[in-house]
Amino acid sequence: MSACCLCARRCGVDRLAGETGECRLGTTARIASAFPHHGEEPILSGWRGSGTIFLSGCPLHCVFCQNHEISHGDEGRDVGAEPLAMAMDMLVESGCHNLNFVTPSHLTPQILESLGLLVERCRQALPPIVWNCGGYESPESLALLYGLVDIYMPDFKFLDPRPAGRFLKAPDYGTVACAAVEEMFRQVGPVRFGPNGMLERGVLVRHLVMPGFRDDTRHILEWLASMFQDRIAVNVMGQYHPAGRAMQFPELAHPLDRSEWAEAVRYARHLGLRNAERP
Repeated sequence: MSACCLCARRCGVDRLAGETGECRLGTTARIASAFPHHGEEPILSGWRGSGTIFLSGCPLHCVFCQNHEISHGDEGRDVGAEPLAMAMDMLVESGCHNLNFVTPSHLTPQILESLGLLVERCRQALPPIVWNCGGYESPESLALLYGLVDIYMPDFKFLDPRPAGRFLKAPDYGTVACAAVEEMFRQVGPVRFGPNGMLERGVLVRHLVMPGFRDDTRHILEWLASMFQDRIAVNVMGQYHPAGRAMQFPELAHPLDRSEWAEAVRYARHLGLRNAERP
């Protein structure tokens, strides 16, 4: 963090000296909430919930962010390694199917420190670790996670640099996301389910279908199919609605037409991609 490269922006600030970069955070993690989440994909939430920790701050600048107050506002409380480990322990003790870190990339060192404390104190085997991220990952951060993360769950927002630049302020997003998903798959391999149908290991890619970007959705799905076939899971999501600053952009200032989502789902099936559901 002394010349921060924890996300693909590589803003290079010295967070150890109190500087803040694109994510707006320094050395301390900030938690917005921690609870058993029953609204994730069924292969993660199951019947006991996904032990979800929503982390504040974000290195991306998605104008349509549906967690805008958490990612780009000041919502949340600053915590050290011990309180973060205690939050993890509470979720493990409650019987959650997994530990699910949401928007974690810019806080990778803090999470790893707290996981170390959790391993020392936990009275049972840890459930699978889920890395629920934006897809804008740096190789350095992913290297730190090798052997620790069981389930990678990246977003794949855009492949085309034009909307990525306009709506994320990251025209290289597609290139970065492709490299990140490849590295994630290299680390954890094909999806693997437990006898109860819950996902235990693998990559689950989320793609939020955006209004008017049919071609980009098709190109993303085609790339995923060509690279991984059914060895990863894909959730084609249709819940887009104008949030964050989306109303300032005419292309995004209206809800998604459900026909666009249905078309994307059909195309994913046509390509042979595995849906994010129990086998």
